[in-house]
Amino acid sequence: MTAFNLFSVKLTFWAMMSSIWVLFSSVFAFAHEVVPTIADFSVRDGRVILDLKVNLEAQLSGINLDAVQDTDAAENVADYDELRALSVSLIADRSQGLVASWNASFIIVAGQPVTLQLDSIAVPEVLDDQLPRISNLVVSGKIPKNIKSIEVAWPKGAGDLVLRQQGVVAPYTGLIKGGSGSGPIYIGGGNQANGWQTFFKYIPVGFDHILPKGLDHILFVLGLFFLSARLGVLLWQVSAFTLAHTFTLALGSLEIVNVPANIVEPLIAVSIVYVALENLFSSKLTLWRPIIIFGFGLLHGLGFASVLSEFGLPREQFTFALIGFNIGVEFGQLTVIAIAFLTVGWFLTMPWYRRVIAVPASCVIASIGAYWVVERVFL
Repeated sequence: MTAFNLFSVKLTFWAMMSSIWVLFSSVFAFAHEVVPTIADFSVRDGRVILDLKVNLEAQLSGINLDAVQDTDAAENVADYDELRALSVSLIADRSQGLVASWNASFIIVAGQPVTLQLDSIAVPEVLDDQLPRISNLVVSGKIPKNIKSIEVAWPKGAGDLVLRQQGVVAPYTGLIKGGSGSGPIYIGGGNQANGWQTFFKYIPVGFDHILPKGLDHILFVLGLFFLSARLGVLLWQVSAFTLAHTFTLALGSLEIVNVPANIVEPLIAVSIVYVALENLFSSKLTLWRPIIIFGFGLLHGLGFASVLSEFGLPREQFTFALIGFNIGVEFGQLTVIAIAFLTVGWFLTMPWYRRVIAVPASCVIASIGAYWVVERVFL
């Protein structure tokens, strides 16, 4: 390759990595992650009752929560920030309008919407500007007698809804996307998914946590990729990482191990910095690297477990859900590696690959990880 062509490749690569740096730093400058709404519902004395844990500000702001993973990435983020600044009482007052908007189609019985009323609301104070504020709403509506089933239709743009039936045998549990519905849910129970249905349902949940939502996990996997172009080196690292995060994912999901997020998240950022910096000083797999990666995999598994806790794993099919989620995570990681190969695989055998691509990429990854360490500890 001529000097000019080598310079062109390097310039293009640096432009790409600089763009990634701008994107990551802007998205995570003030992180307000979009989290699913969780609704526990039951039918008692002729009324359907829903107990919801919901980010009221995100729902009231008009942000299309189906399309973003972080409210700061939305065009109308100013509306969200304005709502965050309102007093607890004002947010509670505005929630009446949100409940009224649900009356058109949220709960459907015999093809007709159920009129809901707000029974109670609890809005906590904002204790951390970096975290979404989750309020608790209880709404209910009268339903006709002798009704055997209901349907739940979550509004378009409202993000994900985790719906969990309570007080019956074989209850319904489902993840409903914005703009879609649950289908008929039997009031007396019996809609519980079997093991294989649960398994396949949780595969996309795990994949989604890597692509597109798991930016920190993506960087960690890329850090593994840029150590060496040899497939065997990559497989050793990924195997150690997978074994470790599978172990703590199970322990964390079973609530046997519970480490606070304000400890886990900074340490995950530290793991990104470590693997990227080690790439600068070594081009081959050392004895200690798989062991250290195993340790960092334990941390990442705890991070994955926090995601599963948001969805509420069905206890009756816990093993199926856990394995499905983990397979989804692995598919996501393999997709990241495949994309990396497709992006720079043409240059893996070039003598200048490490100097022009692997080292600069590792520098960018280390810089982003270092930024996250500071943000998650001090900001």
